[in-house]
Amino acid sequence: MNPLHGKHVVLGVTGGIAAYKAVEVCRRLVDTGAHVSPVLTTAATKMVGAATFSALASEPAKTSLFEDSDPSPHTTLGQSADLIIVCPATARLISDLRTGRSADLLTATLLATTAPVLLAPAMHTEMWEQPSVQENIETLRARGVHLVGPVEGPLAGSDIGMGRLADPADVIAAAQATLTPQDLTAKTVIVTAGGTVEPIDAVRYIGNHSSGKQGCAIAAVAVARGAQVVLIATPTAQAHAPTGIRIVTAQTAAEMHD
Repeated sequence: MNPLHGKHVVLGVTGGIAAYKAVEVCRRLVDTGAHVSPVLTTAATKMVGAATFSALASEPAKTSLFEDSDPSPHTTLGQSADLIIVCPATARLISDLRTGRSADLLTATLLATTAPVLLAPAMHTEMWEQPSVQENIETLRARGVHLVGPVEGPLAGSDIGMGRLADPADVIAAAQATLTPQDLTAKTVIVTAGGTVEPIDAVRYIGNHSSGKQGCAIAAVAVARGAQVVLIATPTAQAHAPTGIRIVTAQTAAEMHD
């Protein structure tokens, strides 16, 4: 299951030292089959060039409300987007989004969309822990805005603490989760996986080379769609099991049946 395939994703990039990681996020989004429209703030262009995103994305990067023939680029982007990701999301962007301030193409696009919004905050620990920033975050969460990170780790300079941008792989995973329908909530799904061992005698058995990967993949999709999953699996299959599920070990077909 790849919920990003064929979707129009607007990738907003703000300033800050973490902006370079958005390049990897852009590449990974394209690899999933998404149509990626990069939108960079002026501060972002000071950290990483728009040409880099234009080369990697599905269309040229945009940096201004007035740079091309489209008289209303923010509404064009906002109305056509299936998802908007802001990576990194600075304290200023978070504040602008909460208060509805339109300061540039990115914030105007955020105001002109009904698509899901995913923020990947990045800032110094002191900024992240400011009561005003936390209040903004909680307000946006209550409005349905999705967040990924920040995490603890090395920051700009020699500082270490909370506020580091989430890993690009985690941003992509969060984007996929945001677009995954939660149509199995309150459902329990039982999946069997793996090749069983059927004893002939104390020494010999009949078995097969099934890895259980397909069953585990089905279980992973069910979890992503909100289900409570029970995976009845042979020991070899359990290595491929997703997190967040209950695992019941079974060696034989009869044990699976029971």
